[in-house]
Amino acid sequence: MSNASRLSATPQDNSSSTSSASGDRLHDLLLRVTQSDRRAFAQLYEATSAKLYGTVLRILKEQGRTDDVVQEAYVTIWQKATQFEAERASPIAWMVAIARHAAIDELRRQPRAPHESEESLSHMAADTPSAREHIEYEQDARRLHACLEELETDRQDMVRLAYLDGWSRADLATYFEQPVNTVKTWLHRALKQLKGCLAP
Repeated sequence: MSNASRLSATPQDNSSSTSSASGDRLHDLLLRVTQSDRRAFAQLYEATSAKLYGTVLRILKEQGRTDDVVQEAYVTIWQKATQFEAERASPIAWMVAIARHAAIDELRRQPRAPHESEESLSHMAADTPSAREHIEYEQDARRLHACLEELETDRQDMVRLAYLDGWSRADLATYFEQPVNTVKTWLHRALKQLKGCLAP
């Protein structure tokens, strides 16, 4: 099937379309983007950027990193618009998946972890309970990160999305293209491995 015919097919599900634009409109804009129509791309960005920004921010929790990753996602959308297949996903679902992948890649490169500068710690009395608790929390966070790194890459992503970002098992099943029961089994095994790693 040609790229143009793929894009002109009617999507099976528009339930994920944004409120500001219908799935059909996004579909038409994507088709025009494959023809290097910059005006259509600007309209596509205006119609979907809030949705993609929220998706990325939910994962990264940091505005600065989110801005960069969203820009990266739209570059990918511009470059790969011809790869969109309407029979597999709605336009917004396809774009959100690109943004999620970019956010997870960023999280993998620079994991989010509690951090406090040495200067701010120096202002805390070393023998106070709050200072000790803070240091213990930092140590626990480092241990957890080290143990997460021992998991397979997709298991790391799944654990982070499930327990740091609150994704449901159904969301994870859709994202990783696996049955819900398989996701539950993977999470159970990953948590068991983490528990063994964190054990004294």
